[in-house]
Amino acid sequence: MAGTFSQIYVHIVFAVNGKTNLLEKEWRNEVFKYIAGIIKGKDQKPIIVNGVADHIHAFVGLKPSKAVSDLVRDIKNNSSNFINEKKLVRGKFSWQEGYGSFSYAQSQVGTVYNYILKQEVHHKKKTFREEYLEFLKKFEVEYDEKYLFKWIE
Repeated sequence: MAGTFSQIYVHIVFAVNGKTNLLEKEWRNEVFKYIAGIIKGKDQKPIIVNGVADHIHAFVGLKPSKAVSDLVRDIKNNSSNFINEKKLVRGKFSWQEGYGSFSYAQSQVGTVYNYILKQEVHHKKKTFREEYLEFLKKFEVEYDEKYLFKWIE
């Protein structure tokens, strides 16, 4: 009997909720490592997790048996609990509803990895809003402005 073998590369983007729930530079790497652990714990392949104060990027090797929506739900729930239990922000931390997910080919893994790795540098020139809208345009995703993230600018 033949098995099923595949590797789907998905770039996931989502944002913090509220202007006071920013991911502070001093502890955000701890959160990124925790998120990578969540991905691995769900039997998926964390390639890189990185971001800046108001949003994160996670690049994942996804098995076809796992829905992106289920993985994002688990990442958001577990990482919110982690941030709140550690009291890393004042008040209650949460992520905004929604996310973006974009697929890539094996030949693009290095390029996407380097893009996510250099988020700090990248966002000195471009806002999260500009970046996200470029993704939607590049991938030809139809959207309604009222359903986009609440931007912190």
